Amino acid sequence: MARHLITSAIPYINGIKHLGNLVGSQLPADLYARYLRARGHEVLFLCATDEHGTPAELAAAKAGKPVAEYCAEMHAVQAEIAKGFRLSFDHFGRSSSEQNRVLTQHFAGVLADNDLIREVVETQIYSKADGRFLPDRYIEGTCPNCGFESARGDQCDNCTKQLDPTDLIEPYSTISGSKDLEERQTKHLYLRQSEMREQLEAWIDSKSDWPILTTSIAKKWLTDGDGLQDRGITRDLDWGVPVKRGREDWPGMEGKVFYVWFDAPIEYIASAQEWVDAGEGRDWERWWRTDKGAEDVVYTQFMGKDNVPFHTLSFPATILGSKEPWKLVDYIKSFNYLNYEGGQFSTSRGRGVFQDQALEILPADYWRWWLLSNVPETSDSEFTWENFQAGVNKDLADVLGNFVSRVTKFCRSKFGEEVPDGTYGPQEAALIEDLTTRLHAYEAHLEAMEVRKSAQELRAIWVAGNEYLQEAAPWSTFKEDPARAAGQIRLALNLIRFYAVISQPFIPDAAAQLMAAMHTDDDSWPEDVAAALEALPSGHAFTVPDVSFRKIGDDERAEWQERFAGTRA
Repeated sequence: MARHLITSAIPYINGIKHLGNLVGSQLPADLYARYLRARGHEVLFLCATDEHGTPAELAAAKAGKPVAEYCAEMHAVQAEIAKGFRLSFDHFGRSSSEQNRVLTQHFAGVLADNDLIREVVETQIYSKADGRFLPDRYIEGTCPNCGFESARGDQCDNCTKQLDPTDLIEPYSTISGSKDLEERQTKHLYLRQSEMREQLEAWIDSKSDWPILTTSIAKKWLTDGDGLQDRGITRDLDWGVPVKRGREDWPGMEGKVFYVWFDAPIEYIASAQEWVDAGEGRDWERWWRTDKGAEDVVYTQFMGKDNVPFHTLSFPATILGSKEPWKLVDYIKSFNYLNYEGGQFSTSRGRGVFQDQALEILPADYWRWWLLSNVPETSDSEFTWENFQAGVNKDLADVLGNFVSRVTKFCRSKFGEEVPDGTYGPQEAALIEDLTTRLHAYEAHLEAMEVRKSAQELRAIWVAGNEYLQEAAPWSTFKEDPARAAGQIRLALNLIRFYAVISQPFIPDAAAQLMAAMHTDDDSWPEDVAAALEALPSGHAFTVPDVSFRKIGDDERAEWQERFAGTRA
């Protein structure tokens, strides 16, 4: 069995995230991790909160709390929400950890030793109204490339062009709204990415199996304009990793911190150290250092398309530039945007359904199923309440839930609450053959991280059971041939366990509920479908479960649609 290292993009600490953040990285990563574990692979699934930079400072100030206290509280909130959505992280770390501080300063030191960091006296935007230099993302204006009116000072979210704040037309502070901005000189450290362009390009070209979305964004940044540019890795802020050259002070950099996009990806590595130090795991280096055993690890990252440039260029430049034996990513699964009711989800603008609100409305499996079956893989997709209602009602309630309810209740009424004694015939053999073909397709899609296709195939497997039930019609067969009906119901009850096992990566709570109802803890993956459908022998007891999935009514949907009209205070 292979060893798989999986990371999902780490969310900012400044508030509860929306559903677009969930489906753009964490949820599909969890699907993949759960599937690999079910197939017997060794998996280390890591995530963390991204706690440094101005977003954290401003959110803390708004909450009236010291920034360290605010970050600790919000980490606990985000960790609890992750549990609510059943995200199976092996460790959910913090970029403000001591492990990340030491590791970030270490990387800066070795990069400087390798002549890949230079000091630059540059002009930055200073806001008189705010009394501070403004980080790039806290300056907005009109994009000079596409005319988007809310472009940020580091990148335009509309056309993805890399920008400097001075490029913006009519820039203003997003903190105060003030346009009273001026340019002032300050000294910073730059990572000499341009020196590594050919090495990075060759590395990206070697990844022929990467999604087109990932490679197209990476190559665009490599070739746009003058090509890959050196990137500032320090900021004039109070909150962050203090600038040091390894363990030594860095003359001229007193009072500065590392730019959040330098230290945040390093937290992927640091979180593995945190995992060990917390007593949750052991030997983190065998996952991250190729001289300690990581050469046989398959490393997969999951992220939204806005994070691709930093994970295909800047973070690899840090790893490669160190000339140390760190594990590089093998595959980057990137996603487009999930939009909301004709517009965009936005944490900073408070638009859309947020994760805590979603869990207040319905259990996690409802959201997991709809989001994963509508994941924005090849293009942007859109959440609408009508589509959500239809997906839940048709897929979960009408197909899976209805099958379970009909089979268990009919069995209880005719044979009692145990698997009846009956044999399988040609009809059952045909179903087993069809399910074998479909299961192999489902497995192939999951292994290829084709999330939508895997959801479609899983639904088709559920549908196959319903079609069998309709054709076999045990309620009619029972009148003429009770023994034959017993065989049909024995197969259908075994199908419930089969569905629970293979559906667990998508809907873990419902899967656990069905396993409990079938009075079994045998969750072994069905390597042989025929054998799997013999797992519950005649006489095996079961319980008729409560309704697995309820339908969403029109009145309820309309109420939610009005309640979440698009703005959160």
